[in-house]
Amino acid sequence: MSDEETVIVKDSNGTVLANGDAVQVIKDLKVKGTSVTLKRGTVIKNIRLTDDAEHVECNADKVKGLVLKACFLKKA
Repeated sequence: MSDEETVIVKDSNGTVLANGDAVQVIKDLKVKGTSVTLKRGTVIKNIRLTDDAEHVECNADKVKGLVLKACFLKKA
């Protein structure tokens, strides 16, 4: 990716996120396809940015390969 194509991902507070950041879930989220609910305050480490400014990839304790919307996250 060149500098012109770099996607800026911001959390719910407007803080810029980067690869490897730790984030916290700000709302209880039900994970589709499983019976797992990510509770508010859950810390998710080592996120990966995608090509979409609204989504980040991550692995939670119980669920691997999650894609979460950045509007439900805040930088920890």
